Amino acid sequence: MSLEVSLEFTPNPNSLKFVVNRSLLEKGAANFPNRQSAEKSPLALKLFDIQGIAGVMVGHNFVTVTKAENGDWEKIHEASVNIITSHLEAGGSVVDGDVSAPSNHTSALGEIETKIRKVLDDEIRPAVAMDGGDITFDKYEDGVVYLFLQGSCSGCPSSTLTLKMGIETRLKELIPEIKEVVSI
Repeated sequence: MSLEVSLEFTPNPNSLKFVVNRSLLEKGAANFPNRQSAEKSPLALKLFDIQGIAGVMVGHNFVTVTKAENGDWEKIHEASVNIITSHLEAGGSVVDGDVSAPSNHTSALGEIETKIRKVLDDEIRPAVAMDGGDITFDKYEDGVVYLFLQGSCSGCPSSTLTLKMGIETRLKELIPEIKEVVSI
């Protein structure tokens, strides 16, 4: 099967999603908000070589790039497609080792945390991934759910609406103990 890379626009005007017709990660997403964080991703490091790239996120079958203020979409688009295509066609590694999202929650998950993670993994993350982003659980304290917004979700003008009207509403509906959902 020949490699295909197609462009999809995201709700974030500063992010583009490049969909690939093969699996890049088994599950979840790997977020690289800057070049230093990308040391475990040969593909992300190459994308950061493009002038104007501020962030890279790799999902199951897509790569989201976020541009800096000085970025030029025309140049970023063309260079990103070329780098993704040549890297994958050459059999290059996408991510080396574990790049799980950080979490301050170190103790065993309680019943509420387990429910939150299930709703996030089963309903919310797949929907957010369609827009080139990811949302991961950090912790639950005193009725407040703390989440990381990544990829196109980070800095998106509609992320507050998605967080409050979508995610918070759905979690409160299923888990009455939740009072608020916030992004960190």
